[in-house]
Amino acid sequence: MEVTREPQRVQILSETGLSNVPSPYIQPFENRPRPRLETSDSDIPIIDLEHSTQVRHQLQQACKEWGIFQVKNHGVPMQLLKEIKTVGRSFFNSNIQEKLKYSCNPNSAASEGYGSRMLAKEDTVLDWRDYFDHHTLPDHRRNPSRWPDFPPNYREVIVEYSEQMKVLAQRLLRMISESLSLPPSYMEEAVGEVYQNITISYYPPCPQPDLVIGLQSHSDMGAITLLIQDEVGGLEALKDGEWLLVQPLSDAIVVLLADQTEVYSWQKTSGIGITILHLARLDPGGEA
Repeated sequence: MEVTREPQRVQILSETGLSNVPSPYIQPFENRPRPRLETSDSDIPIIDLEHSTQVRHQLQQACKEWGIFQVKNHGVPMQLLKEIKTVGRSFFNSNIQEKLKYSCNPNSAASEGYGSRMLAKEDTVLDWRDYFDHHTLPDHRRNPSRWPDFPPNYREVIVEYSEQMKVLAQRLLRMISESLSLPPSYMEEAVGEVYQNITISYYPPCPQPDLVIGLQSHSDMGAITLLIQDEVGGLEALKDGEWLLVQPLSDAIVVLLADQTEVYSWQKTSGIGITILHLARLDPGGEA
C-alpha cells in the first residue's frame, strides 16, 4: 500500500517568516492573480428573502445570468454566523500539535479533518490554504468526536450551523424550483438525500501573494453551496470572461449554484453540496 507523507501546513510555512514562496505553490504565469474588477452592490445580485413578491423574478434572473448571488434576511441567526467565524479562528490560532491531532487522512481524498491538500494530485500546484472539513449530513456521517473540542462550544456551533444551513439550502431549492415554474419539491426530489460538508478555510499571510492562489478556480459538486466570508473577502466569480470580486457583506450569505443545479437550470431556462466558511488573507502581514 502506498503511504502519502503528511503535507506541510501552509500556516506553518507562513509563520516561519519566509521571504519566498516554495515552488510547489507557485502558479504558472497564466494562472497567477491579476487585478480584478471590484463589483458594486448593484452587480452581483443581492436578494432580500423577506420581499416575497420580488424574489421569484430575482432568483430566476440571478440563476440564469449569474449562478451566484447573495441573500439577506435568510433566517440564519447573525450571532451564529459570528460564532462559527470565532470558533474557526480559534482553531487555526491554536497550538500546531493540538491541531495535528485532527489531521485528515493523507491517503484518502477529501477525508474529514485538518488538512491542506483537498483533492490535490501530486503533480498539481498547491493552494495557499489550510482547512478543516466536517462531514455533517446525513446524520450517520456526523461524528463530533472527530472535531476539535476547543473552544468548548466548537462542536455545538458546527452542529447548529449545519442544521441552519440545511434549512436555508432546502428553502432556496424550493424557491428556485418555483422561479422556473416547476413544483416546489422538484429540485429537492431530484437531489435526493442531503449530503453536506462544512469546510472552514484559512488563508495565511503570504510573502508573495502575486504568485499564489488561495483556492484554485473550480465548480462545486452537488446542488448548492452556501458560503460566508469574513471582512477580508477574496472570493471571485467568473462572469462573461472576467473574474469579479465578491464583496463581503456581514449580514449576507453567498449562494453558488453547483454542478447538479446548473444542469437543471439550463435545461429549464434556455445531494445538497458543500457549505463553506472562508477565513482569508493572502496579503503579507494580514490577519484572518
